[in-house]
Parts: sequence; C-alpha cells; structure tokens
Amino acid sequence: MGELALVQSPGVPDSPVVTVAPGWALAAVAILGALVLVAGMLDGVLSARSSGGPGGGASGAARPFGEAARLMRQRRRTTVQADTLLWRVGGAGLIVTAALMVAVVPLGRWTIFDLDVGVMWFNAMDVMVWALVWLTGWGANSAHSLVGGYRFLAHGLGYELPLMFALVAPAIAAESLNVGRVAAAQDGLWFVVWMPVAFLVYLLGVAAFSVWGPFAPALGSDVAGGVRAELSGVDRLVFETGRYALLAAGAAFAVPMFLGGGAGPLLPDWAWVLVKTVTVLSLLVWLRRRLPAFRPDTFMEVGWLVLLPAVLVQDLLVAVVAVWRS
Repeated sequence: MGELALVQSPGVPDSPVVTVAPGWALAAVAILGALVLVAGMLDGVLSARSSGGPGGGASGAARPFGEAARLMRQRRRTTVQADTLLWRVGGAGLIVTAALMVAVVPLGRWTIFDLDVGVMWFNAMDVMVWALVWLTGWGANSAHSLVGGYRFLAHGLGYELPLMFALVAPAIAAESLNVGRVAAAQDGLWFVVWMPVAFLVYLLGVAAFSVWGPFAPALGSDVAGGVRAELSGVDRLVFETGRYALLAAGAAFAVPMFLGGGAGPLLPDWAWVLVKTVTVLSLLVWLRRRLPAFRPDTFMEVGWLVLLPAVLVQDLLVAVVAVWRS
C-alpha cells in the first residue's frame, strides 16, 4: 500500500469513479473509526452541557474514552441458556454492516466497490440491521432484551419503506443505481435542493436503523428494558460502537446521494466528502436530544400515513422532471 493503486471499474464504462486496491479498505475502516470517535466525543460534549456537570465540554469530550475503559474492565455477564454466538454476532455485525455501507461511498473519485447497484447494496445492508438488532435481543434469552428487539422491528415497519423510496428519488434523477453516477449527476445543483422531502426522510431512516434519538425506546428507557438490557463489558461496548458506526455510515452515504459528493470550492474532492459527512453526522448527533421518542405504534402510523405518501409524491415529481429533461 505504498502508493495508491487505481483500477478502472469493471462496471459501467467511463465510470466517474475508479476503484482502489483492496488493501485500501483498511483506510476506509480507519476513517469510519475516526468518524465514530468524532460522533462519540460530540455526543459526550452535548450530554455534559445538557446535564450541567462539572468540566463542561472538556469532560464531555473525554467521556467516550472513560466509558470505553470502564466497559473493557467490566466483567461480561451472561444469562441462563443464552445463545452466546447469536448474541455476540448481533452486536459485532453492526460494525461489519457499517463498514460494508461505506465501501460503496466514493471518497472523491476513489471508491472500494463501484457497484452498478450501489444504492440497492446500501439498502440491503440497512435491512440487515433488522436481523442483527433482533438477534441481540433474542440471543440473551431474556424477556427484557427480546421486548427491545421486537420494538426495533416495529419501528422498522414504519421507517423502511419511506427510506427505500427516499433513496429511489436521487436514483431516478441520475437514471442510475451507481453511487458515483448519482453524485456526478448533481453537477451544478445538489439533489437536496429539489428533493428536501427525500433528504429529510432519509435522515430519519438513518437515525432509525442506528437506534438513535427518537427510536431509543428499543434500547429500553423504561421499566421493560431493551435490546441491550443484558449486555455488559466488551459486548456492550461493541454494540454501542456499532450504533455510532451506522450513524456515521448513513451520514457518509448522504453525501453522494444528496449533497453533490466531492463538489465544492478550494478543497480537494475527498476533503469535501469528509467535511460534508462530519456536518451531517454532527446534525444527527445534535438532534438526538431535540426530538421526542416515538412509540412504535405511533411512528408506524406516521410512517405509513405521512412519510410514505410524502416521499412517493417526491418520487413522482422527480420522475416528471427526469422525463422532461430526457
């Protein structure tokens, strides 16, 4: 990995991005880890400020390191007749899924996988989160964590279809499911400008599959417990890291889909991708304490009766514009 190895994508000819050598996947994982750290520190700062604790922002920024050290020292608990393999696969799988999501996100003109169906790839990965979170609840053999798993599935019934159709809008406008081509199609006008409904629904979907903010009931904020009720030690640390990783991956995917990819003045394209990703990630972290929690049944009604029709209308308008242009 001494020098960047570029390989012409085997997909669509004249692809706007080029694939790098497989070894550079380690760099992508490192960037994802840095984004997780940024999200954790920002969340710690906001939490410290809202609680009014001593030290303010400084102590909040150090909170993720202290929490990680505490969990690494904590002894792993286990429940009676727990399915340990499924239990731990659920938590660790979140990190793997986040890494597979960012694999199709172009860093400027470079990408790891230049798939012709990159948009569908991302959607398939976010559906995989359903199984992983539910396995975390199921594997513990505990009623509390199982309730959390089913709560997450109930939320999923409300967000998944709107999220899917939110991703359809930029794909229709670009006339491609290739992520690089979607980013290139925004030359001169970013999709977020004329697809605001799809963008907002997408961000809501990212918060949902990251079990974040309004979708925290699946984690057990009440007496019923949640999907992580029985997690402790390294297992809990891995699960929490996976949540932040999914949030970072969702923020990164928003850049080529809605924010013009690496387009921007002065800075190189890869730097603009990182700047935009951190901006979206910061917004998602900040919104965690600004939005009320959604009960699964209430959000299911909102998702099917409000979000889904709204994003379908957005898709229809985009399709009309795309036909008019062609």
